Amino acid sequence: MNIKIVIGAVIMILMVAGGSWTAMTAQAAAGARRGHTADMGWWKEARFGMFIHWGLYSEAAGYWHGKPVPGLGEWIMNNAHIPRKQYAQLAGKFDPVDFNAAQWVRIARAAGMKYIVITAMHHDGFCMFKTRATPYNVVEDTPWHKDPLAALAKACREQGLTFCTYYSVENWHSRYQLPHSWNHGSPDYFPTRFAPGGAGPYVKYMKEQLGELIRQYHPSLIWFDNSIIKSWKTRSGKQIAGWTQYDARSIWDYVRRIDPTVIMNNRLDKWSTFHGLGDYKTPEQHIPVGGLPGPWETCMTINDTWGYKRSDDHWKSAKTLITNLIKCASEGGNFLLNVGPTGQGVIPKPEVDRLLAMGRWLKVNGQAIYGSHRTPFTRALPYGYATQKPGRLFLEVIRWPQNRILAVPMRNKIAGAYLLKNPHIRLATASGRGGQLVHLPAGAPDPLASVVVLKIAGPVEPN
Repeated sequence: MNIKIVIGAVIMILMVAGGSWTAMTAQAAAGARRGHTADMGWWKEARFGMFIHWGLYSEAAGYWHGKPVPGLGEWIMNNAHIPRKQYAQLAGKFDPVDFNAAQWVRIARAAGMKYIVITAMHHDGFCMFKTRATPYNVVEDTPWHKDPLAALAKACREQGLTFCTYYSVENWHSRYQLPHSWNHGSPDYFPTRFAPGGAGPYVKYMKEQLGELIRQYHPSLIWFDNSIIKSWKTRSGKQIAGWTQYDARSIWDYVRRIDPTVIMNNRLDKWSTFHGLGDYKTPEQHIPVGGLPGPWETCMTINDTWGYKRSDDHWKSAKTLITNLIKCASEGGNFLLNVGPTGQGVIPKPEVDRLLAMGRWLKVNGQAIYGSHRTPFTRALPYGYATQKPGRLFLEVIRWPQNRILAVPMRNKIAGAYLLKNPHIRLATASGRGGQLVHLPAGAPDPLASVVVLKIAGPVEPN
């Protein structure tokens, strides 16, 4: 039977049924016909990436009119209730003369990161790339007149990292979206509402920009965010729809048509948990206990904020960050760790110091993280975490046992055991009550986390 005829008949039946659900389902059928070919291989192998939040909010640095503004640095336009025209004046001051794309990528490489995700456009609507869709962009509207995305994409290609972009659905600057409330001239933007008749033009605007991003910079992944645009009623009682599943599917299919291999996260569609629109899930600032089904990635800050805020010095320790990376890998997820460069284009030294510490650890222990699979154990290990590859079980020991014995709750016999930091020293093993035992040296070889490698035959058989 001709599959095109069958699909055409299904779409015709759905069109007769009427309604937005009909159109969305028809588009879903078309998407299924084209095939789902996102290239997840490199992403699953990578395990560790750099998130970069950089924009006009970096110039503000958490202050407005000389006063600190509570909340996240990149949300200052909303949290300080800044009118659009006033906030846009930051563009005239944005001149990051110290920006060095190659240096940023070198820092990411030295940290052991495998991909970079940079904010092409955050909620404030300012575009950090060359675009014909609006003059409100870094090339046209700042004294700098340079395209950082072009420079970063080039540096990533030259240094072997994968280049990716972030794009916000919500846009506080767009004439097609309205603030949540004007609040007597002090607007609250979040969550925005579509202006009457604004949904269609804004989706068209998004498509134009996403087309530019894909064709100009060739990102391997687009990290969508903040698709919470609310429905509302005008004073005359007219209902204005917010961001819909149909809008999300329209953007999804558009990106797929331009580049079928590009990866997209699950935030394009706020209903994606139920409808499956997204190649992977994106928990934020926490690591789900037990991980999540399918591909997932935790994004997290090094301090408290994403965009640069000069008063935020609540830095996580290198040990905490390495432990979080291990946790993600142990539960089958990726770790996307954020940096917030200054308005001058510099990644703050406390962030660099921590990234380099992570890189030194990964240089020794990276084979336990890159390309690894989630722990085979359903119960927590008292001394740390586990990852695995065929024929090898990695034990990431955070808490060195006082009795110098690791109890591994599995039935498999251990063919060999050693420390990644000292692979030439073999560790004694034995079978014991409840599993296998590994005898450790007196002290941990790494104060942050030591990795023990067990050679085994066949899949791990937990007790």
